[in-house]
Amino acid sequence: MTKSKRKVIRYSISFKQKVVNEIEQEGLQISEANRRYGIGGAETINKWLKELGKQHLLNTVIRVETKDEKDRLLELEKEVKKLKLALADAYLSRDCAEEVIRQAGKLYGTDLKKKFGTAASDSSGSDTR
Repeated sequence: MTKSKRKVIRYSISFKQKVVNEIEQEGLQISEANRRYGIGGAETINKWLKELGKQHLLNTVIRVETKDEKDRLLELEKEVKKLKLALADAYLSRDCAEEVIRQAGKLYGTDLKKKFGTAASDSSGSDTR
């Protein structure tokens, strides 16, 4: 088995600076620079821009919000937190009630959930008479 020979291209600092300057000062697109100089790597020039250039030319997401939008977002986040706490309390209350029913059932030796369900259906049937 023989190793395939890969072509490794090393670019000088001055060449990298030239390309970065053309992109920053002349408005040359990265894809145009790739074609013009035969640079094959998809991220090569982006790395050069990070190292040698200005960060503002890389794709960045900038979110512009008004004060009202920021305030509304904070309000909604507070409301979500409050609702999560309320839901946790409701789950805790439900679990406590089920445990009380379970313990009472052990104490009286019967399944109170089934008895309660049966009694409720019996009483609803007697109300229709």
